[in-house]
Amino acid sequence: MDVNRRKFLTYVGTGMTALTVASTGLGALAPKVAAADKGRDSLFGYENRASKIDFTPIAPTTADELVLPEGYTYDVIAAYGDVINQKGDTFGFNCDFTMYLPIKGSSRGLLLVNHEYTNPLFVEGPVVASYTPKQIEALLYNQGLSIIEVYQEPNTKEWKMDPTSKYARRISGLATFQLTGPSKGTPSVNGATQVQGTFANCSGGATLWDTVLSCEENWETTVNRAGLDTTHYGWVVEVDPFDKNDQYFKPRKHTALGRFHHENCAMGLSKDRRVVVYSGDDKAGACVYKYISKGKFNEAKGKENSKLLEEGTLYAADMEAGVWIALTIDAVREAAKGNQELLNKYQTQADVLVHTHDAAILLGATPTDRPEDVEISPIDNSIFIAHTNNTSKGNFHGHITRFFETDADLGSLTFTYEIFAAGGTQSGFSAPDNLDFDRHGNLWTVTDISTSSLNKGTYEPFKNNGMFVIPTTGKDKGQAFQFASGPVESELTGPWFTPNQKTLFLAVQHPGERSPSLNDLTSKWPHRKGDTMPRPSVVAIKGF
Repeated sequence: MDVNRRKFLTYVGTGMTALTVASTGLGALAPKVAAADKGRDSLFGYENRASKIDFTPIAPTTADELVLPEGYTYDVIAAYGDVINQKGDTFGFNCDFTMYLPIKGSSRGLLLVNHEYTNPLFVEGPVVASYTPKQIEALLYNQGLSIIEVYQEPNTKEWKMDPTSKYARRISGLATFQLTGPSKGTPSVNGATQVQGTFANCSGGATLWDTVLSCEENWETTVNRAGLDTTHYGWVVEVDPFDKNDQYFKPRKHTALGRFHHENCAMGLSKDRRVVVYSGDDKAGACVYKYISKGKFNEAKGKENSKLLEEGTLYAADMEAGVWIALTIDAVREAAKGNQELLNKYQTQADVLVHTHDAAILLGATPTDRPEDVEISPIDNSIFIAHTNNTSKGNFHGHITRFFETDADLGSLTFTYEIFAAGGTQSGFSAPDNLDFDRHGNLWTVTDISTSSLNKGTYEPFKNNGMFVIPTTGKDKGQAFQFASGPVESELTGPWFTPNQKTLFLAVQHPGERSPSLNDLTSKWPHRKGDTMPRPSVVAIKGF
């Protein structure tokens, strides 16, 4: 049996022992994985590019700086509070997902950035009993999306933001969104056809028709503070960054994709050209989902393809059986027979989509360890899932799972899987979060050790949160090499390469998050002249 000690630890040292050993059986699984690896590895050799590391890895550090390997530098493009346009809009707080969209025929592009949540110490100010109207406005305005225009100086190669851009704008918790799909206008969302704003925006993804998907994750705190309807949040949002006035493409929330703690969305095509969207539900004991459209993608229809996200089937993964379970009202009501409370809760498909997690568990989907980012391999259509951790199950460091759809068809309803890499001192990383691929087939991941746990106990060897590169083939397959370390109490998020892969955009979220007061700061990053507090920022990393 061709399984070395590292791969054995990868399978059984992750807190999913019941799945990987008891349910699947390591002895039965390992030969299949080894055989499949040989076939898959050859796919990553396109244009003679094998997975490789082009930098000298850094060591873990507690420095209050964005630390990079020798030969790499970064530019701070935009930080919290920076003015982004002539209207006077400002860059939001706690940036997360980033996505670069080149402006055709120029050396410029739009950078879309998510803003996940605020910190009253730095944004709203002291809260006495409850939020004031002014504080609610600040809370909502500083979440959502920033769309900024960026460019690289031809001489200095420095990346900058253009505050005179006609495209730059904010789409925040104060904006208006249309609902689409089965839940629109139903009692499940209290009759709403449009709702106020988006917030708790974590990661996201690109569509095949040049719009952006942004994901609402942990929405409950903001909903409670602002007194909003909880059923209006927890959806996947779609916007068109180039529609500068939202005139032709109204911002929308797609209820057909389900309501849960969406980390991100990864879109691809089935072999018969239906749109497939993968997403994870970022909480312990939550499931992995995919949506398959009813209609087929037609490139000539452009943004009209957005309608494909309004009618289709949402599935949840049963990892033990290796099947995708359709989350339909008929199946849910059949499973709920004899339970009047559940039968009252689930009366229509709209109810299934508003209460997605409970429906998935009822139908037998697998609860997993905080499935965060999900990405489709550009080489072989395998699906990489960052399971960040689940401390209640003893999975402190998380793991990265890899799904293989039958026949490499994203439309398949059956799959196999492996634990591609396990967090821990044996691999060098802990708590994987956002994922991305480079042109060599390497997997890039950033980590999400909670601020309260950094540099303590089992997390002490990893120091500050960082960014790692993990080869997907070769002798170093599954091994992590550290590329970056974030400032004190920060989390690195949203890695996104430019098309030529010479620049990597990255967000630095919540530096100095646990500062006791504005007079007692734990971080002062990005250390810009005139700054009096730490500022979440988006940077451009150069040197590739």
